[in-house]
Amino acid sequence: MGETWNKREREQKKRNAKKQKEERKQERKEHAGKAKGLDDMLAYVDEYGNLSATPPPERKAVKIDNIPPVVANSRELNAIDDTRKGVVTFYDSNKGYGFIKDSTTGESIFVHVNSTSVQLKEQLKVAFEVQKGPKGMVAVNVTAA
Repeated sequence: MGETWNKREREQKKRNAKKQKEERKQERKEHAGKAKGLDDMLAYVDEYGNLSATPPPERKAVKIDNIPPVVANSRELNAIDDTRKGVVTFYDSNKGYGFIKDSTTGESIFVHVNSTSVQLKEQLKVAFEVQKGPKGMVAVNVTAA
């Protein structure tokens, strides 16, 4: 049985692929002695985040005592302990929670029955303190105003 044209073509492609592979291998061997040093492969990042081939200039030593302590969002981390005034806008006595609208900021603050010493009801004027809760601000130490 004779060879088909497709079979010859496939064999020719295989031979060409092997030849190209051998040429690449030979080329790698020739250039193996010309490998780049570690210094040629390093890249530096400048103060703007751009890559550069030159190392950054020497930095001056900074004394730790000269750096002021700063805490990001320190207001949120510390409980706000000033007393606020507001009005109960919603209260569900069956579930034991509601919301107080702060009279100065106008924000709605969550209140739970366990954090109050009075019987809550809607439109009741109250004084309260605010603390950071797991889902936002929470009213605590709620008393009638």
